[in-house]
Amino acid sequence: MEAAIYDCFGKGEVFNPVLAMGTQVSCLLVISHFFQLLLKPFGQPAPVAQILAGFVLGPSCLSQISNVKSFFFSSSADYYETMALYARIIIMFLIGLETDFPYLLRKLRIAGTIACGSCFICTVFAAAVTSFIFTETGAHGSHFIMALTLSIILSNTASPFVTRLAHDLKFANTDIGRLAISSSLISDAYAVLLLIIITRDKQEYGFKNSIFLGILYSVVIIVVIVVNRHVANWLNRRNRSQKYLKNTEIFILLAILFVAATSLETLGFSSIIACFLIGALFPRGGKTGRTLLIKLSYSVHNFVLPIYFGYSGFKSDLTHINSLTNFAIVAIIILLSIGGKVTGTLAACFHLKIPLNEGVLLAFLMNLKGHVDLLALTIGVENKAVSSQVFYNLMMAAVVINSLIWGPVIAYMVRRESDILGYKHIAFEFQSPESELKLLACVHGPRPVATMIGLIATCKGSDNVAITPYLMHLIELPEKTKTTLLFHQKEEDELSDDDNYGGNDVVEINEAVDIFAAETGVVIHQLKVVSPFATMYDDVCEFAEDARASIIILPFHKHQRIDGKLESGKEGIRATNQKVLRHAKCSVAILVDRGLTAGTLHVSGSGMLQHVAMLFFGGPDDREALGLSKRLGMHHHVNLTVIRFLEKSEGGENIGVNITQKDEDVFMMAISNHELQNDADNMVLTDFFNRYVTSGEVGYVEKHVAHGGETASALRDMADMYSMFIVGKGNKGHSTLTTGMSDWEECPELGKVGDFLASSDFELSGSVLVIQQHRPSNNGDDDL
Repeated sequence: MEAAIYDCFGKGEVFNPVLAMGTQVSCLLVISHFFQLLLKPFGQPAPVAQILAGFVLGPSCLSQISNVKSFFFSSSADYYETMALYARIIIMFLIGLETDFPYLLRKLRIAGTIACGSCFICTVFAAAVTSFIFTETGAHGSHFIMALTLSIILSNTASPFVTRLAHDLKFANTDIGRLAISSSLISDAYAVLLLIIITRDKQEYGFKNSIFLGILYSVVIIVVIVVNRHVANWLNRRNRSQKYLKNTEIFILLAILFVAATSLETLGFSSIIACFLIGALFPRGGKTGRTLLIKLSYSVHNFVLPIYFGYSGFKSDLTHINSLTNFAIVAIIILLSIGGKVTGTLAACFHLKIPLNEGVLLAFLMNLKGHVDLLALTIGVENKAVSSQVFYNLMMAAVVINSLIWGPVIAYMVRRESDILGYKHIAFEFQSPESELKLLACVHGPRPVATMIGLIATCKGSDNVAITPYLMHLIELPEKTKTTLLFHQKEEDELSDDDNYGGNDVVEINEAVDIFAAETGVVIHQLKVVSPFATMYDDVCEFAEDARASIIILPFHKHQRIDGKLESGKEGIRATNQKVLRHAKCSVAILVDRGLTAGTLHVSGSGMLQHVAMLFFGGPDDREALGLSKRLGMHHHVNLTVIRFLEKSEGGENIGVNITQKDEDVFMMAISNHELQNDADNMVLTDFFNRYVTSGEVGYVEKHVAHGGETASALRDMADMYSMFIVGKGNKGHSTLTTGMSDWEECPELGKVGDFLASSDFELSGSVLVIQQHRPSNNGDDDL
């Protein structure tokens, strides 16, 4: 039997080592998934389990057994480096593709300060300890190269590890998560620059030759970025009737990437930063970027990353820590890495006025290893720049132990600091219209997509305001089984084009989104949720929380017919809207789309001036609607008018009310609350008037009415004047301004005014957006 195994996996044939490596990789995947299942209940992220799996298979544990060691190291060890190279290429390309590059550019100074602070201190520490480690490990070669190698080990932050951990712990969309990812990428860039110096020094290129190769390196990256842009645009035009690209077309794009990356590696340069830049500058809009994200994410997250992180753990050998000196060297490296990252990061955070608890978490995130540092050690040994196997083994052990320690520590800190990293909704009432906007728009089919996209465009406001929009396609699943397909998170894979969920609606929605992205340059992240109506609201609310959305925009359950009347759709859509209104942890808006009329809200590229009215009656929902309207008013294609309805002071009737002693306290509290709301309304409107109305950016009108009948008459008079009406949902409390308007109430989830505007009897040419402000005190019990 042993002879048969050796014949199968021996060195006699060319392809046997490849077959052996495939078997070994399968073992690594099985063990890593086992550890994931084991550690997930304890809140540990996937990279920790994957590194641990490689560590268990490596020479520190199972490979101490002679048969296991011969199987893993005898025939296919040389193939692991090549596999790791291809893994790095595809991982860094995907990280670039998923990176919010505009955010990185906006926060470049902050992220750069944090990365530079930690890298500088770590470099100083590396220089200070070089002579000691050089002597104690019996190294031969250049002190300078060892100092650079130690600088890489101490200062590098493994961006794949940080990115994956942030997503697993669900704080990648927070400000601190995005800042950590951005800072780790800059730290990676610094480590790669040092790595290039190590490579250049050993290969002894002349100065002029090095400059030429550096220019060639830049030219290759620029050419690939330009070629990708043209090829992606051509594929988008070529596949308008398809949901996604074909596998052959994806292979062509990846072939360009791999040819460029391997060419750079042949020139002696690391392709890490090149692959990231190629991915970060790849066109996001259209089917090409969408298909790449879907297909690469599934394979990378489920196969490539477990192998890559497992390979990091696989290379460490703790058996070399067999003396007090070696133990001290490993401990010193780990402590210096911690000290350098914590000191440098906290100093940068103090300069940037970042809170201490956030700075500590950033410091620990910046201390994750296992990427460029492993590559630097491998290159150093292969090129004999630092001739010391003891140094190599001890540094490998230090890198892996460091990551295994701080992965669980960070997971614990994230759970402990849930108040910082948790979902903290800030109402539009208190937001600056210049701040970044994250919104989630939902559709059940292609009918309201045009108006929904137009609303997204106008919500952006000014051109220099950042926006992160998501469009979620909600599809009813009749069976009890629930399947959630998220385009950007890729929890389920869509590898074929004959997916039955959504049918041709998916193609129409994709086409509308792609046209919008081509016209405006704003990329809308698409998602698809397939779920029964009974639990669909949970998917919407959960994703909005993960994405840190400020508002959820839902389509009204009625749609407009050709004759202009509103026709009821599925009752499940209405039930979903009502549940989202109750349970969402952010503001919620319902869009009554009258998109078949001339008053459609067009996208920003149409050039048409849209007249939008914000109806203000008072209360938190109206203040929230006013806060969102600020953003629309800043858009250069929107003419916003705020119409405030006030009660007529003269001719009012005194209404007698019998109050018992038991109800006196309740009545007095109601009066007090009403006065507080009036004060808040007046303060918000005064500030709004001084900032936007006096400057001429927004129009302002006051209408005095005595009762709901006059309010209804005023609304009918302005029915054809505006392409969209924005109004707060309000509550069911008594208001003279809306008295009698609820007598014909059909949809209480829209509030009194919203329901009146959406009524089939009300001839209105514009769409209606009804907004409800999130009120935590409701605990999900909002009265509909």
